[in-house]
Amino acid sequence: MDYATLLQILDSTLRLGTPLLFACLAGLFSERAGIFDIGLEGKMLMAAMCSGAVAFLTGSVWLGLLAGIAGSMVFAALHGVASITFRGNQLISGVALNFLASGVTVLVAQRLFGQGGRTPPLAGDARFNEITLPLTEALRPVPILGPLYADVISGHALLVYVAILCVPLTWWVLYRTRFGLRLRAVGENPAAVDTAGVSVKGLRFAAVAITGLLCGLAGAYMATALQAGFGREMTAGRGYIALAALIFAKWRPWQALGACMLFGFFQALALRPDVVTAVVQVKIPVPFLDALPYILTVLVLAGFVGKAIPPRAGGEPYVKER
Repeated sequence: MDYATLLQILDSTLRLGTPLLFACLAGLFSERAGIFDIGLEGKMLMAAMCSGAVAFLTGSVWLGLLAGIAGSMVFAALHGVASITFRGNQLISGVALNFLASGVTVLVAQRLFGQGGRTPPLAGDARFNEITLPLTEALRPVPILGPLYADVISGHALLVYVAILCVPLTWWVLYRTRFGLRLRAVGENPAAVDTAGVSVKGLRFAAVAITGLLCGLAGAYMATALQAGFGREMTAGRGYIALAALIFAKWRPWQALGACMLFGFFQALALRPDVVTAVVQVKIPVPFLDALPYILTVLVLAGFVGKAIPPRAGGEPYVKER
């Protein structure tokens, strides 16, 4: 495999890893606050449909982005009410949202456009276009680093860079702010937080809202940048992969970046079976390459990456003592 091919794979890795990173950070906020959210898939799917539909109808990708965030936030609110207000089972609530999104998105898209649950292709201002970073052409001739900057770092949609910036921002919020300290505490010992006079419900709803925002960005990216419109079940299990990446990263933001890019790398390899065959000198069936990210997900969830200890109060509704 030559250097140019490696750069192409790394470029695809960054593109494919972006929605996983958004969703993984979303799950990080939620689970750090003690709310297990298996409904990341449903929020992403709803956001993708809303953003794709509104972007096409208005011709504005920014309105599409806002619509995607709004759709995801509605689902986040439903999950928050079910699991925090009514103390329902968080896993069941998340699964229910996934099923609901799977049906509602196709129904609405079919009703609006009549194209089998898809939106028409997006073009022009209805999509996030690639951004060329400064000095791209000037640095391209520089050996090794020039092509890396020009072909991998530069030339992505705005939301790719937003996703990368969200990693240090998440670290700062969680580990350098009072809000982050309280958020982590409520996922470990909500009774102690309540005793200190801080609202457990308020913190958990705030975490769920941040989850909705980040899932909205993930879904909007898929519909308006990674692809040109919404397609039926287009998330293709990325919400579950993001949860596996979160466990792999052991609920830490910087590790989440590496885990998501690893999953994105395997997805990128599935798009280049010729490269895999040339490296291993054995013809690998394309369906097996397509299944690689999901195989890695199973291995992570089965515990092959070492012991991962979730927040102690995760998944447990908090009942205030009287």
